[in-house]
Amino acid sequence: MLTLDDKHIKQKLQFIDSYLNAETAADGAKLDANANVTNKNIATLEAELMKDYFIQVNRALVSNKIKELFGQELALEYQRQIESHEIYVHDETSLKPYCTSITMYPFLLNGLTELGGESRAPQHIESFCGSFVNLVFAISAQFAGAIATVEFLIYFDHFARRDYGENYLSTHAKEVANHLQHVVYALNQPAAARGYQSVFWNISLYDKFYFDSMFGEFVFPDMSKPEWKNIESLQAFFLDWFNNERKRAVLTFPVVTAAMLTKNGAVKDVNFAATCAKAMSEGNSFFVYQSESADSLASCCRLRNEITDNTFSYSLGAGGVSTGSINVITINMNRLIQDGRDLSSEVQKIHKYQVAYRRLIEEYKAAGALPVYDAGFISLDKQFLTLGVNGLAEAAEFLGIEVGNNRKYKDFVRAQLQVIYEQNRTASKHFNCQFNTEFVPAENLGVKNAKWDKQDGYVVNRDCYNSYLYLVENTSTTHIDKFILHGKELNQYLDGGSALHLNLEETLTYKNALNLLNIAAKAGCNYFCVNVKITICNTCETIDKRTLPACPSCGSEDIDHGTRVIGYLKRVSAFSKGRRNEHALRHYHTHTRG
Repeated sequence: MLTLDDKHIKQKLQFIDSYLNAETAADGAKLDANANVTNKNIATLEAELMKDYFIQVNRALVSNKIKELFGQELALEYQRQIESHEIYVHDETSLKPYCTSITMYPFLLNGLTELGGESRAPQHIESFCGSFVNLVFAISAQFAGAIATVEFLIYFDHFARRDYGENYLSTHAKEVANHLQHVVYALNQPAAARGYQSVFWNISLYDKFYFDSMFGEFVFPDMSKPEWKNIESLQAFFLDWFNNERKRAVLTFPVVTAAMLTKNGAVKDVNFAATCAKAMSEGNSFFVYQSESADSLASCCRLRNEITDNTFSYSLGAGGVSTGSINVITINMNRLIQDGRDLSSEVQKIHKYQVAYRRLIEEYKAAGALPVYDAGFISLDKQFLTLGVNGLAEAAEFLGIEVGNNRKYKDFVRAQLQVIYEQNRTASKHFNCQFNTEFVPAENLGVKNAKWDKQDGYVVNRDCYNSYLYLVENTSTTHIDKFILHGKELNQYLDGGSALHLNLEETLTYKNALNLLNIAAKAGCNYFCVNVKITICNTCETIDKRTLPACPSCGSEDIDHGTRVIGYLKRVSAFSKGRRNEHALRHYHTHTRG
């Protein structure tokens, strides 16, 4: 046994004391502070206690592989760049791949047996729901980040029709609601295997055209096919049910993405758009992904990955829904610009770091340590190596460029993103693996980069770097400006995703929500959500979808508000201190209800 010296033991004892006295679990977690842990608990404490050692082991593994593939000099440069905060390796405390959008088809054929479980293929809706929860937990244990099951409602419909008949939403609505409740509440339960965090779980809804493109050739093992009319009805039912359920509990997951196709600057499926607009007008909150073709799926609350193959293969399952990211390394753009370093050269180094990481994952897979790949739920060839961007608005400010919807700023942003995009394309061909670019959420990193840069004497204008192409605190940037900044002109280079968060003081009307969907389509803003702070009473536990100064039920002023810390809904009080401070600066737009 490796013995810790007195200094190390003392540090760990101090960490325990610091965690126990922290205001929130996120404040106590020094390395991975995130709001997905509502209360301090010993499971999170234990998970956080040795993460600095995991980082050192992980860093050594990657460094050794870089040395083997590209030489000692680059291996040393990798460590130097991390320690100098020029780059940031996400989830460096984990040896696992980052995130995934899985195909659930192997689950229909073999249940959980290929993942070491005993459950065989589900035959009924009840066994499907129970086994599905176990499936998500089993797969999430092999990834550091989010798990997307974009076929969930399509499979749910299949088993509901099998057990309850074609008109199950009319004849068995209560049973359907109970099954949804089972799945959603189970997956919002903090899990010991993830340091007492909930699984980061994502699902998708589709318009008719997106559905036809993704699942038009899909067949279940019994040779039946999903019918759009059934899926359309179930999706509407789910939106209503989930919205009402969020009046009873702060349900963080699933993060829901409504995927819709556009044509000539407008939404293509007007019925689906109407369903989404109705849900938004009733206080429902979800992401919207828009595209002119069914080209991508969201595997995190922001990260999207291109689908390289939409075709369905019976032997492989729904191939088009398998995607994700193996690894994410983010460039600190503010530091890079102030250093005067060459972006192209920096990107080329990161590509080599990520290729080395991918080789490690390939070795784990070859050794049988990643059964989720062997079982066919995901393929390495369909996953990306993602290069993240943070501090871009701050870099523009340093150069004296006003951040906003103006030509000088947009030209600056485009110039930076285009360099990364083109280098990614070149590297994908050279290394025979896929790279993409994401404007990362940076729940932790935005705070860390600002702190590190300020300590090292760089020009830093705020305590948390922006996660958007606009400044969250700016009151003069209109909602139209934000859609343009996150529109096609710039996001064409962000093939790994970026998200516009439109913060509003009150819920949109149906008419305004529908108009917003078409504004996004016209601007080419492919990923956005609307956030209205909900009010949570700490006295009587009432949850109101409006932003109020006191509880509407009991009048208590002992309230909390809930909103997206970045991509997922939590109580503001559960945010880390840095994110609580950032949230206090966020500008919420007012509008006329009409």
